[in-house]
Amino acid sequence: MAQMGGVRGLIYSALPVAVLVPVNTAFGLVPAISAALGVAALILAWRLFRHDSIQPAVSGFIGVGLSALIAWVVGASKGYFLLGIWSSLVWAAVFAVSVLIRRPIVGYVWSWVNGHDRAWRNARRAVLAFDIATLTWVLVFGSRFLVQRHLYDADQTGWLGVARIAMGWPLTAVAALVTYLAIRSAQRAIHSAHTTRPTSIRRPIRPVTTPFWAPRRTSRSGPRAAPCGVPPRLPAPRRTAARRHPPAARRAPAR
Repeated sequence: MAQMGGVRGLIYSALPVAVLVPVNTAFGLVPAISAALGVAALILAWRLFRHDSIQPAVSGFIGVGLSALIAWVVGASKGYFLLGIWSSLVWAAVFAVSVLIRRPIVGYVWSWVNGHDRAWRNARRAVLAFDIATLTWVLVFGSRFLVQRHLYDADQTGWLGVARIAMGWPLTAVAALVTYLAIRSAQRAIHSAHTTRPTSIRRPIRPVTTPFWAPRRTSRSGPRAAPCGVPPRLPAPRRTAARRHPPAARRAPAR
């Protein structure tokens, strides 16, 4: 909603249509186009004066200008609605294809706007929530195309303007509410997936053992194998028989 200018942006987009239809009925096509362009210019100046977001204001004025140009080329006031009719069909197709290929566009838009990564694709509940939100927008765009295309073919310019306003911000508000609830559900699913994910099993560190190239114990009385980097302890030298039994002291000769 913020990217489209909020509620004010939706209302501002309906004002040129609300001026076009009665002026066309009373004065003709050229005055109606001029009145719609004049209202769009006033809205642009007002939003710039209020320091609103520039992108929705400029894009809204450009949209009114293109619609007025199409109406002038077609030669009928109903041509003003052709851009919106075919744009609805294109957006409905794009959103529907994103669901079919399991890449819901609402999820990608949410991650792009908020600077998140694509970790939500690993949570099935998050993908399901974004699928529901995307399908809601498919219904909105598809219904706009079907109804307004039927009124365009029937030359019902007055009802076409009513349908444009009635199916504009009210349906957008409903779809935005469903999208908000889907985002909340997806955030809970992502948080749950991160908290319940099992930690990686680490192998215990084995103690330092004697390497294959170190000297090994060959006999019971031989030196024991020592860990790497530690010199082996050698056994103490044995006592000889002479040390265990020292020779008797010599007797002094008799005088």
